[in-house]
Amino acid sequence: MSFTSLGLPPWMAECLKNIAITKPSAIQEACIPPILDGRDCIGGAKTGSGKTIAFAAPMIAKWAEDPFGICGVVLTPTRELAIQIADQFAALGSGVGIKTCVVIGGVEMTKQSRDLKEKPHFVIATPGRLADEIRSNGEEILPGLRRAKFLVLDEADRLLSSSMADDLATCIGALAPPEKRQTLLFTATVTDSVRALKNQAPKAGKKPVFVHEVASDEVAIPATLTQSYLFIPSYVRDAYLYSILTHEDNTSKSAIVFVNRTATAEQVRRTLEKMEIKTVSLHSEMPQRERINALAKFRAEVARVLVATDVASRGLDIPVVEMVINFEIPADPDDYVHRVGRTARAGRRGESISLVSEQDVTLIQGIEERVGQKMEQYGKIDDDDVVNNTLRPVSMAKREAIMDMDRDGFGELRKTREKKRRLKEAASAAVKNEKKKHRKKKGSS
Repeated sequence: MSFTSLGLPPWMAECLKNIAITKPSAIQEACIPPILDGRDCIGGAKTGSGKTIAFAAPMIAKWAEDPFGICGVVLTPTRELAIQIADQFAALGSGVGIKTCVVIGGVEMTKQSRDLKEKPHFVIATPGRLADEIRSNGEEILPGLRRAKFLVLDEADRLLSSSMADDLATCIGALAPPEKRQTLLFTATVTDSVRALKNQAPKAGKKPVFVHEVASDEVAIPATLTQSYLFIPSYVRDAYLYSILTHEDNTSKSAIVFVNRTATAEQVRRTLEKMEIKTVSLHSEMPQRERINALAKFRAEVARVLVATDVASRGLDIPVVEMVINFEIPADPDDYVHRVGRTARAGRRGESISLVSEQDVTLIQGIEERVGQKMEQYGKIDDDDVVNNTLRPVSMAKREAIMDMDRDGFGELRKTREKKRRLKEAASAAVKNEKKKHRKKKGSS
């Protein structure tokens, strides 16, 4: 099977070849023909299976037939994923001169507004910032958005969560109605909210939704991934993490360390740096420029360790990752699947290690049930060695890291953002009340 046999033009197949992609993956083979045929699509596939090309290649091919203003809007939950998707659009459209516009938080809003008004061909955005642009600029950008022929929800299960509902509704409300555009949903986790969309009756004049799901017997975890755990007291996590990273078998391995909170990500990064491990972090408290630089350093292997919240667990393709360490266990087993999916990609081998405390046993049992296999105990770390040689210096480094965070005022960005969120909610509630009063007044007159 070739890309041209799926209906893509030869020039697109050549672009794919230039980025070392010569054979369609399962999801590309399944979804490209129906998208080219004008059908709405729900694409579910394992992480690392090539979902972005499955929607980007046919969208660019359709745009090239009739180039005009905004052809497609791609919504995705994280800034880093938006940037990565935009890079892939640019690579695939390099020979035909497509223009993309990335609309994300942490970047100057004025420039993004100007870029939107210039009607790029593809808009790749996070719902929160695009919704802000729509509310701020109104009719200046709405005509361009309304002409978009495609709407893509990437990592659809996250986008359809209640936390993004209002912003997502604002974004979708600015586009053409469903019967006048193609809607493409892609996700590694086909949740009930995603699955419910496939049962909706097709709009007038539209073909039924095409659905491609991971087969029920496919294993969510790659066969090339080794999963293990260390059962430890919760107060010595940092010492065991350091011991894992500095074990002679691991000193040359690149690793992502996942945590549950932004403050923990910052504390762990600073602690490891004080212990002379080249480390960067990725979390929502960081300015966008720092987030971009951190990812660039990790991809270039300037830093060996990336400490991140789940902002890094979705969709990011970082080929160098050899090990994933769950410093803290996620509450949702699907989040575990996404985390460990950052390694053992495209047939490469990878390793995941989970630090399990007495409070985490139930979470680990849920994860093991979700992935259909038991974790093995990680046997390379000697408890006595950790207590005698590692615990004291790491504890001192951790205390210094926490003191540095207090001195630097870590967390102020979150407080500012929370204040803005409350003000936005209050303004939204005031507008709704005014509309309600207006309707009542109109009804009584």
